[in-house]
Amino acid sequence: MFTGMWWIITYTADILLFVGVALTSLYMAIYSIAALFNQRTKVTTAKHQNRFIILIPAYKNDGIIEQTVKSVLGQTYPQRLFDVTVISDHQKEITNFHLAQYPITLLTPNFKSSTKAKSLQLAINNLPQFKIYDVVIILDAGSLVEPEFLQNMNDAFEAAGTKAIQAHRLSKNRDTAIACLDATFEEINNTIFRRGHVTLGLSAAISGSGIAYEFRWFKENIKRIKTGWEDKEIEALLMRQQIYVDYFDDIHVYDEKTRHTADFNKQRGRWASTQLRSILSNIHHLPAAILSKRYDMVDKLIQWLLIPRTIMMAIIVVMSIILPFIYFTLAIKWWITFAVIIFIFALATPDYLVDKKWEQSFAKAPFIMLASLLNITKLIRRKKKFENIN
Repeated sequence: MFTGMWWIITYTADILLFVGVALTSLYMAIYSIAALFNQRTKVTTAKHQNRFIILIPAYKNDGIIEQTVKSVLGQTYPQRLFDVTVISDHQKEITNFHLAQYPITLLTPNFKSSTKAKSLQLAINNLPQFKIYDVVIILDAGSLVEPEFLQNMNDAFEAAGTKAIQAHRLSKNRDTAIACLDATFEEINNTIFRRGHVTLGLSAAISGSGIAYEFRWFKENIKRIKTGWEDKEIEALLMRQQIYVDYFDDIHVYDEKTRHTADFNKQRGRWASTQLRSILSNIHHLPAAILSKRYDMVDKLIQWLLIPRTIMMAIIVVMSIILPFIYFTLAIKWWITFAVIIFIFALATPDYLVDKKWEQSFAKAPFIMLASLLNITKLIRRKKKFENIN
């Protein structure tokens, strides 16, 4: 009886997990291939010069925020047409002292429970009433931009003709194996969820940094964000309002990548938790989105339903190792799936990243994925424990 029940559980788990992984792999394969055919024509110089407000939320980023401010201020775009606001949350006094020396607006909140959404809302609420802005750009505290960044964003905003555009996020550091892996995953995201999507006429995923919104839309909608997972909430609002998010591959934003395994695992755990919350909060929109042919919304909900890449890789590794000891033939499809996934990732990875550092980081990837899966499990347990206490 025990043996029979054990086999039923094993087969059921194997089938369910494989279907989830296979569908996720198929989704990524479609957009990876689509990205190969992306041929955007060069954007021409805009006829109108927009006025920009650049918001930089910084939470305990003392070591990198000043470099970001210098980068943003060093633009070729007319200085009279852009302002910079830094929201310095829980940073050292010496950091705020140095930041105050620059021609920026410096806000120094000390939120009891800090979120990026609170910082952005504070910044919007404290903008001078007499100043009029056309576009708001959000950058991370560790972001660096090229001198032509604002000029390129101005040209792109006019060319796109929409209320939201995403720039191309790149890594500014690849000094550890984890940073290399993080940089690779970032570019895979750019290929699948941005370049591949816009090639097929669907919205690009927003990343929370290097993103530009029409100012009036952002001012009206940022007040609606109530949680710490603001990127997904904003993305859901854009989809529900049928606002297309364009992507510009040649406008670069260089971001700080995670250097250590523990930080990487925590980050992936938070992202997986955010994805789960997003789908639970928005899945009820799926039937209406299908009936009304809002394909952007349908695609976004399907995207959130898919297994997060980190968890998917951990599942493949675990099943490939364990199943041969239970029933050998069950493992074969997982080995094939693993090879297919590697091919998809290789297809989505730019050539410039493929070097010795990439090889070393990729060799460690399976172990990092397993650690991330364990960390996600811990986060879920902590959340349940917290909910029980409260």
